[in-house]
Amino acid sequence: MIRHIVLFTWTETATAEQKAAVTAELRKLPGLIPQLRSYTVGADAGLNQGNHEYAVVADFDDVDDYLTYRDHPDHQKVIADYIKPILATRAAVQLSL
Repeated sequence: MIRHIVLFTWTETATAEQKAAVTAELRKLPGLIPQLRSYTVGADAGLNQGNHEYAVVADFDDVDDYLTYRDHPDHQKVIADYIKPILATRAAVQLSL
């Protein structure tokens, strides 16, 4: 199994509406990309200072399924249209479980 974890911080000018749109659009992806085994997205709970503001955790059966998700046109559209316009920083890791 492959677990993909992505952490974002948003620009200072990112609006609440833009942030909500990221969540809404990302939550559509499991219905569009059947290779997603598990998918969790959401804003940081605000418990610790210095955390990233947003996380995506996605599980896949294998590397090929992850690559299908990574390169999928619907996923790439969410990145281009909703995430990149408000993205300040990104960190990511893929774990083999």
